[in-house]
Amino acid sequence: MNEIRVLAISDIHGRGVMVRRLVEREHADAVVIAGDITNFQGRDVALEVLSPILRRWSDSTVAVFGNCDGRDVPGLLEEIGVSAHSRHVEKAGLRVTGLGGSGRTPFNTMWEFEEDAIFEMLSGAYVDGDVLLTHAPPYGTEVDRTFRGEHAGSEALRRFIELKQPPLVVCGHIHEAAGVDRIGDTVVINPGPLMRGHYAIVTLDGASMEPLDVEMKGL
Repeated sequence: MNEIRVLAISDIHGRGVMVRRLVEREHADAVVIAGDITNFQGRDVALEVLSPILRRWSDSTVAVFGNCDGRDVPGLLEEIGVSAHSRHVEKAGLRVTGLGGSGRTPFNTMWEFEEDAIFEMLSGAYVDGDVLLTHAPPYGTEVDRTFRGEHAGSEALRRFIELKQPPLVVCGHIHEAAGVDRIGDTVVINPGPLMRGHYAIVTLDGASMEPLDVEMKGL
């Protein structure tokens, strides 16, 4: 069986020191980044944060922007060839469809979308059997609970997952909701914020993209 070892990270929020520590510690075949690379900062900060990952995994990194990334960060991800926002991407054996930003929040952050737009973007890009890489988590799961216990994920994303049943969803956004859950046959992972040292290693079946093992880890 062809296995792919995937390093899953999210919510770096400009903490480049955590990225450098992670690169020194881990080995992987591919890297997926679920957004909030910066903390309301632009392309220069994003590039500095991502540089250690790009030097090591230049041809096997896939990323989406988060709701707290600056206005020019999506353009940077396009330029350096790692963006999966609203598109299907194949790298290092991975098959990924991505969606950056989040649904509406009380904080009026940089990249927020209406739920109908989220569903439309996913529907227009998704290829059956792809891994989903999204910043927002799906609504009503263990990985979208705020510290108050409220669900803060995307209802449109939840609906899309129920319809398409992707093998795996990697998300972020809700820092306190690191963990693993399921929606039907779909495994949903929030690796937690790398800014606090959290990440995950996911071993995939290279043919089916089905997760064979998930390790929630910390620096």
